[in-house]
Amino acid sequence: MTTNEVAAGKHQQRLEENLAKVEALSQRLVNALTKKHPTPNALNGPDPALYSKAAQAYFSEWTTNPAKILEQQVQYWGKTVTHFVEAQQALASGKLAAPDDPGPKDRRFKNELWDTHPYFNFVKQQYLINAEAIKEAVESIEDMDPTEKRRLRFFAQQITDMFAPTNFLATNPDALLKAVETEGESLVHGMENLVSDLEANNGELLVRLVDETAFEVGENIATAQGEVVFRNRMMEIIQYSPTTEKVHETPIVLFPPWINKFYILDLKPQNSLIRWVVDQGYTLFVVSWINPDGKYRDVGLETYIEEGYLQAIDVAREICKVEQINAVGYCIAGTTLALTLALLKKRKLKYIKSATFFTALTDFSDQGEFTPFLQNDFVDGIEEEIDQEGILPSFIMARTFSFLRSNDLIYGPAIKSYMMGETPPAFDLLYWNGDGANLPGLMTMEYLRGLCQRNEFAKGTFELLGETLTLKDVDVPLMSIATETDHIAAARDVYRGVQQMGSRSKEFVLGQSGHIAGIVNPPNKNKYGHYTNSDLSADFDSWKEAAEHHQASWWPHWEAWLKKRSGKMVPARAPGDSTFKPLAPAPGTYVKLKAAKQFQ
Repeated sequence: MTTNEVAAGKHQQRLEENLAKVEALSQRLVNALTKKHPTPNALNGPDPALYSKAAQAYFSEWTTNPAKILEQQVQYWGKTVTHFVEAQQALASGKLAAPDDPGPKDRRFKNELWDTHPYFNFVKQQYLINAEAIKEAVESIEDMDPTEKRRLRFFAQQITDMFAPTNFLATNPDALLKAVETEGESLVHGMENLVSDLEANNGELLVRLVDETAFEVGENIATAQGEVVFRNRMMEIIQYSPTTEKVHETPIVLFPPWINKFYILDLKPQNSLIRWVVDQGYTLFVVSWINPDGKYRDVGLETYIEEGYLQAIDVAREICKVEQINAVGYCIAGTTLALTLALLKKRKLKYIKSATFFTALTDFSDQGEFTPFLQNDFVDGIEEEIDQEGILPSFIMARTFSFLRSNDLIYGPAIKSYMMGETPPAFDLLYWNGDGANLPGLMTMEYLRGLCQRNEFAKGTFELLGETLTLKDVDVPLMSIATETDHIAAARDVYRGVQQMGSRSKEFVLGQSGHIAGIVNPPNKNKYGHYTNSDLSADFDSWKEAAEHHQASWWPHWEAWLKKRSGKMVPARAPGDSTFKPLAPAPGTYVKLKAAKQFQ
């Protein structure tokens, strides 16, 4: 037996051993799947009626305009047959090579084998032909409600993305090559990653995006110095330690969203908005919301406002011995800050000197990219889940947000983890993204039904704490920051809400990048710029066309605006006082409550 034959035999043996390990892991896989939390069918896909309506509309189009439909079909057949013939001719010529024209570029097909190998090139090109045909078929449907058409377009794209050849081992050259190179070990690691993800999420498949062992809240992220100075069942209030000898008299109270944890604003010293604000000479209070369990079933927006917003405002006023504070609200917390401001207006209470909104929607007349998930079938499914559990579990929100960018947040990471056997990266932003929170049942339904579906705040009919609230009642000086590529709070929708607010002094700023990177944009990075335009009378497109572009971060622009509304300089304040004594060092205890563990 030759040396090569011996080596080949050992290689084959190791390959078979690793494949046997994969087989053994399959039992753990089955056990993990049996623990899957049952969710309402409505949360696993659209109502079948959507596809029935699409089929009916397509059939109607066929009967009224058969030439159009036939033309599409003939084009599809022609491309497919031509593609097959070209592949056959290449093989018949004895050339094991792809066609001279390898087809259109797509970032999923980066491996050169997609262009050079006849098998992979055939698979790729046929997939792209099929995808284009599905897209054209959906767009050709005319007799269909615009909202239903938007949903059909979204779910058709999801199906197309799911069946990409990169998502299957037999048609992914990267995964196949690595399996051979590692003698099957990559498949073993991939299966271990898959099973671990299922076990960590009670049988729910949520692709782990980050090496969670690389981070610990309070140790290497969320490390800004401060103290918890107040705690109730809804929140902890952190007052951050001053870094300057003097501070502005008017403090800032920052309300982060309760869908995720507040420390997106304090991931590390270099990009911490919290540290930067303190370094500019401000007394900063930040709310850290509780991660609720089923006992919070009956907690609604009224509770968030009374036991959260109003309480935090009072604590900051008492500690700093001032009548007014400057308030900041991010995302859903910005929406609720606007509700709070309208309520204070009704009560004739002038506690707020200015308000700043980060990517906060207040007019939901256009539901944007969330349209597929804000129709009755999906919201009914959420309500059914809440009736069962008392909360909306964090994994349902995580899954929903992921489908807005499925190739980046689902399929791409799944390929690397499950097929390639790679360890997820140590990336602080992705760690935060995966550290989600549950939502109380009543609050979730009030938000989805009253604000998102019925748009009651913008219509002036939203009832809360005995008052009917409207956007026009938001009349304090304000600045609203939206971001250019935000998938969650589209800039034009944020702008439309700001236009309806009653403030005489209001400013709209458009930052570059998206929902997170556009906000967490420190000046020292000089990465993303922003747009300003003082005229808010025109529509969004006209506003942007006339806006002035600035190369730098919007943070200094905001701080210059804030400084004018923050009073004189006074001696720096240590956290707490004789009434509000420090309870725990920042980042506190509530931020460390994990949604997954509570849900078990």
